[in-house]
Amino acid sequence: MDHFQYQDGELCAESVPLARIAAKVGTPFYCYATATLERHYTVFADAFEGLDTLICFAVKANSNISVLRTLARLGAGADVVSGGELKRALVAGVAPDTIVFSGVGKTRDEMAEALAAGVLQINVDVDARTHAKIATGKGENKFGVAWTRAHEVYAHAAAMDGIDIVGVAIHIGSQITDLEPFRDAYVRVRDLVATLRADGHPIQSLDVGGGLGIPYSDDPVPSPAEYGAMVRTLLGDAGCRIILEPGRVIAGNAGVLVTRVLYMKEGATHHFAIVDAAMNDLLRPALYDAVHAIVPVTEAPPKARRQEMDVVGPICETGDLFASGRPMPPLEADDLLAIRTAGAYCAV
Repeated sequence: MDHFQYQDGELCAESVPLARIAAKVGTPFYCYATATLERHYTVFADAFEGLDTLICFAVKANSNISVLRTLARLGAGADVVSGGELKRALVAGVAPDTIVFSGVGKTRDEMAEALAAGVLQINVDVDARTHAKIATGKGENKFGVAWTRAHEVYAHAAAMDGIDIVGVAIHIGSQITDLEPFRDAYVRVRDLVATLRADGHPIQSLDVGGGLGIPYSDDPVPSPAEYGAMVRTLLGDAGCRIILEPGRVIAGNAGVLVTRVLYMKEGATHHFAIVDAAMNDLLRPALYDAVHAIVPVTEAPPKARRQEMDVVGPICETGDLFASGRPMPPLEADDLLAIRTAGAYCAV
């Protein structure tokens, strides 16, 4: 699987259409837009102008070195969840003192490697109202520390040699398209910060995680500006440095997966476009029933008759599909398709 970074549809500084890239390197491949990454990061950062913030891109969303390097040049830090992601961030030029080490499965060796950047996750027991497999802040989830145990855990940590209690970190889930779960979580964590300070803990930083969703279809989602205004209202006077960990909202719409139609198949009840990408290249539709727009690389005539079809991969599993019953223009073998919004949680 090849990865390329392009600028406004162009590979590097040259004018290279996706079809030409496909002819040169073969399919399937991922392609990322530098201009889109830069624009999304800037829009997100502008939403917090005037606040003491650190924006740490969630490397788990897209660990491509060129993507990380692009964001590092803009001043982004990194949120990492493994030693491997830490090394990628450092190779990409992310400043070590802007890297946050999160994750539920950190090993002792990994913690030793990233001790200066490690943070403690707090489980705020808030339902993120997202897909069950990407909600992280509920009592039954494996992440963080139970809300009711925060007092006990902080007191225990403060008594340990070599530990300085300086912050609180939360993360309630991914692809959240409603601000209310964030609002509930931030009200709780604001109160927790006040309580911990009353207990004598010098809380200086507040990591509010990531999770802001993006549109995969026509459903409305909150903008970074709306999200930033909420954070400013609820936490702007908390006296903390606010750490944010956006991933999908920065990179999601900056990438496509380009695949080639192998052949068309007329089934007994379904029409199939069988392509050379598969669920091992892009797992989200099979894993989450996620929806990605799929369009021909060569635009179809506006009046082309559309037909419902399943876009499927070549793996011998029925779940190896990218779309079911999707209205598509006429297709034939060797046509190129672009699976859109594939810049986050796709190649990884």
